[in-house]
Amino acid sequence: MRHTALAIFAHPDDIEYFGAGTLLLLKQAGFEIHYFNLSTGSCGSVEMGPEETRRVRLAEAQAAAGILGAYFHPPIRDDLEIFYDLPTLRQVAGVVRQVKPSIILTHPPQDYMEDHTNTCRLAVTAGFTHGMPNFVTDPPSEDVYPEDVFIYHSVPHGLCDPLRVPAPVESFVDTSSVFATQREALAAHASQKDWLDKSQGADSYLGVLDELVLKVGRLSGKFLQAEGWRRHLHLGFSAHDEDPLKEILGEKYLINESPGT
Repeated sequence: MRHTALAIFAHPDDIEYFGAGTLLLLKQAGFEIHYFNLSTGSCGSVEMGPEETRRVRLAEAQAAAGILGAYFHPPIRDDLEIFYDLPTLRQVAGVVRQVKPSIILTHPPQDYMEDHTNTCRLAVTAGFTHGMPNFVTDPPSEDVYPEDVFIYHSVPHGLCDPLRVPAPVESFVDTSSVFATQREALAAHASQKDWLDKSQGADSYLGVLDELVLKVGRLSGKFLQAEGWRRHLHLGFSAHDEDPLKEILGEKYLINESPGT
């Protein structure tokens, strides 16, 4: 398989909250890792206007990607303007065609807001097109690749679906050894402290991450700090029902024997 992983998430800082630990472990395992937020984060401030917010959050995301050692791909939409439509799909598929990932990390199919949900749908369909030369991407590219693609969905925000039903976790990744770097990358999004304090009562955006990884770690029953994942169905993406994270991460990967709990 190609040793390339692509994280496709909605907003600047979503990767750091939900998938950066796993990305870092993949990098340690020899993977080339890529960082792609679809949105500019244009609405993520109560102090700055949209143009300044875009500039600030772009610089923060680039800095975070650098801390993770990931290739950065620029955003393509503003906040609340991520829709599952053909122009956007062509652009996301264009990045997939360029990167040629074997592993795609993205949001869950159901999450608390539509930017997350639509990003998931776009990532899944873009991954599905990886071997389809007749699908036109933006920019145009016929450089398809036949290798398998495996998609993993992160836990949703709040660890529940939009109707407050607890979300099942299929597997856990022990991120304790890379958490300091993950937290440093999140800290690069410094503009979000004031925004989250005022808009969501988050107290500390770093504290939200601290609590999340500890809670997922407790759910694992084994790891102190962890990220949670569910595999997308392999049909149409891979010839075989495989779980490459299990093979790559070894003892740092735990399958939940009771994913509905």
